[in-house]
Amino acid sequence: MRVAILGCGYVGLELGRRLAASGHDPVGVRRSADGLAAIRDAGFDAVEADVTDAAALSTVPDVDAVVFAASSGGRDAAAARRVYVEGLRTAIDHFAGRDDPPEQFVYTSSTGVYGDHDGDWVDEETPLEPTTAKTRVLAEAERVARERPPAGMAGRVVRFAGLYGPERYRLERYLDGPVVEGYLNMLHRDDAAGIVAFALTEADADVLLAVDDDPVSRQALADWLADQVGVARPAKVSREERLADPDLSEAARRRLTTSKRCSNDRVRSLGYEFDYPTFREGYADAVADYDA
Repeated sequence: MRVAILGCGYVGLELGRRLAASGHDPVGVRRSADGLAAIRDAGFDAVEADVTDAAALSTVPDVDAVVFAASSGGRDAAAARRVYVEGLRTAIDHFAGRDDPPEQFVYTSSTGVYGDHDGDWVDEETPLEPTTAKTRVLAEAERVARERPPAGMAGRVVRFAGLYGPERYRLERYLDGPVVEGYLNMLHRDDAAGIVAFALTEADADVLLAVDDDPVSRQALADWLADQVGVARPAKVSREERLADPDLSEAARRRLTTSKRCSNDRVRSLGYEFDYPTFREGYADAVADYDA
C-alpha cells in the first residue's frame, strides 16, 4: 500500500518508518527543505508541498491512502482553521478529483474536542463539546474529514491524547514543580504512529481514540517520576491557584479546565497492542537518561 503522509513531522516520521518496515510504500510530504531532509533520513520518499495549495499537492504521486497530520504550529484559531479546515478540504478535494483516488483518508485530531467532563470517562461515542476557539476548529475539521470524502474514499479520524516521547519527555516540567492537579491522557509517539498504521491496515473504524491504558493525575505522574530518579517530590498547586496567573496561555488554561479520562477500549478490542501501555513503560528511557 502506498500512503501519503501530509505534514510528515513528529508522528509522521515514525509512521513512515513503521509502514516501510512492514512492506508498505510511504511518501512523506512537507513544505520545507529541512523537513524533506528529515523524511529522507528516516528512509522513505519525500515530496515538497503545502497542504493548503492544491497545485502543489499535484506533485504527490497517486496513493492508496492519505494521512493528514499537518500542524498549525501551535498558533491561534485562525491559523488552525487555515490548516485543519481549509487545508483539509483542499487536500480531500484534490485527491478525490484524481483519476485514481485513494481509498482512505485519515485525519489526526485531538482529545481536546471533548471539552470538560469533570474527570469522567469519555470514548468515541461521547458527544463533542469543544470549549475554545481552537478546539471548535478541530471539531469542525473532524466533520470535514468524515463527511467530505466522496463514496469510495473512507474518511477516518484518529484522536490523539497528549503526545510524549523522544525529544518531548520534559521531565523537568514535572520535577521542578509546582505541579497542578488534574488528569493527563497520554500517548507515546510510537503508539500514535502505531495506531494510525493500525487504522490504515487493520481496523475498520470511522473514529479511534488513541490513548494509553492509564489516565493519570499530573501530581501522581510527577511524584512517580521524582521517585524513579531519586529526587524530592515537587511542590503542588491547586487548579484555582494556577488559573489565577494572568500570564497563563489559552492552551494551558484549556488543559486545566477540561478534565476527563479517555478510554482506549475500542482500539484495544479491535486488536491493537501497545508498545507503551502506560507512562511507566513510556518514560523508562527518559528516566534512564536522567539517571545517566
